[in-house]
Amino acid sequence: MIIPVVLAGGVGSRLWPVSRQLYPKQFTALSAADGGAPHQGETLFQSTLTRLRGVADLAAPIVVCNEEHRFLTAQQLKEAQIDSANILLEPVGRNTAPAVAVAAIRALELGENPTLLVLPADHAIKDSAQLRAVVSAGAQLAQQGKLVTFGIVPTAPETGYGYIRRGQELETGLGELSYKVDSFVEKPNLSVAESYLSSGQYYWNSGMFMFTAARFLQELEECAPDILNSCRESMSAAQSDVDFIRICPEEFAQCRSDSIDYAVMEKTQDGVVMPLDAQWSDLGAWNSLWEASTKDEQENVLTGDVICEEVEGSYIHSHSRLVAAVGVKDLVLVETADAVLVAAKDKVQEVKRIVQRLEQAGRAESVHHVLVYRPWGSYESLAVGAGFQVKHIVVKPGGSLSLQMHHHRAEHWVVVKGSATVTCEEKVFVLKENESTFIPLGSKHRLQNRTSEPVEIIEVQTGSYLGEDDIVRFDDVYGRAPDTTQ
Repeated sequence: MIIPVVLAGGVGSRLWPVSRQLYPKQFTALSAADGGAPHQGETLFQSTLTRLRGVADLAAPIVVCNEEHRFLTAQQLKEAQIDSANILLEPVGRNTAPAVAVAAIRALELGENPTLLVLPADHAIKDSAQLRAVVSAGAQLAQQGKLVTFGIVPTAPETGYGYIRRGQELETGLGELSYKVDSFVEKPNLSVAESYLSSGQYYWNSGMFMFTAARFLQELEECAPDILNSCRESMSAAQSDVDFIRICPEEFAQCRSDSIDYAVMEKTQDGVVMPLDAQWSDLGAWNSLWEASTKDEQENVLTGDVICEEVEGSYIHSHSRLVAAVGVKDLVLVETADAVLVAAKDKVQEVKRIVQRLEQAGRAESVHHVLVYRPWGSYESLAVGAGFQVKHIVVKPGGSLSLQMHHHRAEHWVVVKGSATVTCEEKVFVLKENESTFIPLGSKHRLQNRTSEPVEIIEVQTGSYLGEDDIVRFDDVYGRAPDTTQ
């Protein structure tokens, strides 16, 4: 049995303004195949799993994700028709070694020493057939007690990746090359990267691994016993919550942060690297998306409503309005409903510094988009002014907002599509299209969709404070804590 372990944490700050804290790049359709259009087609997270279809003896995945992405993860698994997944919620990020350790502990509870295929959730791989072939061979090596990593055959002297130096070739008879791992090396400068490329002895470190659950935990116990002990304590105190497994926050917070590379793979004597030549990209920044995408005659990647004159070698992406460019070269221009990024293509690694400044200033543009997804549907802020805010709210079929109240605002609801069930204090009634109601300040209320079609309403908030944290929850079908807005 092969269990994919998908590591779905991370924010992807270098892909701002598309990637945000509450909607990071792995949950967008930011694939090179479609030019990077978000929210259209399959997301990176979904592709990570669906490209494995056809691998023999493939089981339901284990997904390790952040607490704040739990409903997004569950919804995207459902959309991809992936059932019975285990979703482990990390209360804090502790890098890949602890994340895989808790997944391995969970995997041993599900079956007799399954093989784990560890995959980051935010990579693009165009040649899925080649990936499946290498994975199938890697599974056999894992069953022999090897700890397998997949090294990407380099196509350029890339300075943004770590590398793996291969050692002696193994005679496996599996039809795919494999080598003993000689060493892991840090991100090199350009001249060193050029020497790596010309030698043919080095691969890009993909962050993808394969081993049995028990074998990984055995190596972790030898190489980093403190991490294993913390993870075992965290999982022994874990709690099931609806579709999720909540890792004990008190115990997990005590765990040392470390990567699989440092904690295990650099120390084990059974490390194996298998070359993977499958048109891989980690889509870590806008230039890598440009490199992986189909370009026009002027070497541009243009997506959305874009008009260009005398533009070369650029990545321009419009999400919500016309973007026009004249006489520029090697530019990245990304427009969303609430932000525009303009950057030289060779400076896109520094976009994360913009995100840091937004965070320091407490600006919402680092956290979420104008369109915000919730387990019950979504809302979009249409207008904000002194003492008022207008939102477009969509409640999916069967969706229900929590029973709640606000200390500082009243709300006016107008149904523009569908039929909504409204609770306001002791009254429960149905609003149809073009009907409206008023929710007084301090009133307990709830909005529900008990139909098979989406419900859309326009909400006008009025009051002295309109922040999302002005919510007191009394009951919630999604098990959200009273002090959260997720």
